[in-house]
Amino acid sequence: MKINASEIRVGMLLEHKNDLWQVLKTQHVKPGKGGAFAQIEMKNVNKNTKLNERFRSNESVEKASLEETKFNFLYNDENNYFFMNPKSFDQIEIKKSLVGEKGKLLTENLEVLISFYNETPISVELPNQVTCKIETTDAAIKGQTVSSSYKPAKLLNGLNIQVPPFVEAGDEVIVDTRNLEYIKKI
Repeated sequence: MKINASEIRVGMLLEHKNDLWQVLKTQHVKPGKGGAFAQIEMKNVNKNTKLNERFRSNESVEKASLEETKFNFLYNDENNYFFMNPKSFDQIEIKKSLVGEKGKLLTENLEVLISFYNETPISVELPNQVTCKIETTDAAIKGQTVSSSYKPAKLLNGLNIQVPPFVEAGDEVIVDTRNLEYIKKI
């Protein structure tokens, strides 16, 4: 789908130079002399390289069309995560490097949204909040102010987060999957 350069927004996926690029930063510039343009910083989805590109405002670029499908997480092995489509029961595998650190938050039957580009999975989106159990946490230091008194904690899945002093080992907490931060104790 063609869009004007002035319509490019952060997070969009663009087809440019026969590859797929994710927009990281965008700045619209109108110099005193000459026509307006958009300065775009993009990251290649496949090769992990960055590119700064200028598009004139009247220029059109190709916005990538993605197909998003809901899948349930099944299990993982050394290199891959395995998901199943709950409607068709088709199974797919996705490399751990594509999911990254957030893969540790995956639990059995967790519903995720997988984006496909030309039938190739390019991203896995977890629900915004998941429940995790605290494995270990440091003792709280008395006398600290409430606003800044967060302490480190290790979850059963191996992730390290910061939690308030009243959270103890064995407690269940809700974690934000977008920034891996503590939300609340259950």
